Amino acid sequence: MRSIFQGMTPPVRAEDVAKLAVGPKKLKSKRFSSWEAILSEIITGDAFGADRMDYLLRDSHHAGVAYGRFDHYRLIDTLRILRTTSHSEEDYPEPALGVEEGGLQSTEALLLARYFMYSQLYFHHVRRIYDIHLKDFLREWLPGGQFSTATEDLLRITDNEVTSAMLKAADDPAAPGHDAARRIVRRDHFRVLYQWHPVDAKANPEAGKAVFEAARKRFGGKSVRHDPYSSKGAAPDFPVQMRDGSVVSSVTASSTLAKLPLFFMDYVFIEKEKLPEAQEWLRTSKDATIRLTEETE
Repeated sequence: MRSIFQGMTPPVRAEDVAKLAVGPKKLKSKRFSSWEAILSEIITGDAFGADRMDYLLRDSHHAGVAYGRFDHYRLIDTLRILRTTSHSEEDYPEPALGVEEGGLQSTEALLLARYFMYSQLYFHHVRRIYDIHLKDFLREWLPGGQFSTATEDLLRITDNEVTSAMLKAADDPAAPGHDAARRIVRRDHFRVLYQWHPVDAKANPEAGKAVFEAARKRFGGKSVRHDPYSSKGAAPDFPVQMRDGSVVSSVTASSTLAKLPLFFMDYVFIEKEKLPEAQEWLRTSKDATIRLTEETE
C-alpha cells in the first residue's frame, strides 16, 4: 500500500496509517504524539473504538440477536478528550479519550455487549467447529499448508477461489482437504463432546485438555479436536470526568467495569459418527480422567 499512499495528493505516509490502525500499545517501536494516540483510540481503541462500536451493532443486526446493542448515540455524545487532574495524574499523564460521568452506563453497556456477543455468537460451538474445518482444509489445499507471502499470489486467492476449490474437493475423495471440505459443504461437522464447566475447572483448571488427550487416545487423533480460548487483559482503563469536574479512573468510577468478567471457553469436538459412544465413555470416565491428569501433574 505504500506506493498507493505516496501517489495521493497530498501524500499519505504508510507509517502514519500503521500508527492509527495498530495504536501505541501494540506498536511500541514507534513514537506517538498525544494526538496520534487519541486518534488511534477513536478508530481502533479497546474502549471506544469506532471499529468496535460498528462491528458489535452490525453483527448484532445481521445475526438477528440483541446482545450487541447499546446506546451508541449517548456514548458518542459524552466522549471527551480529558487532561487528568492532580489525583489521577499518575494514571493519565497525557490527554486521553474518556467519557463524561453521564455516559458511563453507555460505556458499561458497550463492554457488556462485547462480552455477550463473544459468549453467545462469536464463540458459539457450531461457528467455532466450522473455523476448525476451514483451517484443516486450507492446510491441505494451500501449497505448503499456508498462504503465500507474495502479494500477487495472495491477491489471486479470493473467497471465490477457496469456495470453488472446496466444492470440488468435497466431491473428490482423492483431492487435498477432501474430508474437511466434505464436512463443510454437507454440514457434517464435528459435534461437541465436552464444554468447559466451572465445577470441572475447580478440580482441574485444564479439564478440557485432559478430556481431549484421553479422547484422542481412545478414538484417534483425526476424530477429535480441541478448541480452548481465554480473553486477555482486564477491563479498559480510561478517564471519566465526574460532575464536579474531577477526573478519575473508569475502574474507580464503575463497579461494573471493575468486575467485568473475562471470557473463557473450552470445547472438545468429535466426529458425529463416534459421538454416542464418546458421550457414554465420557459420562462414566470424566471425573476419573480429570483427577488422573491432576494427580499425574
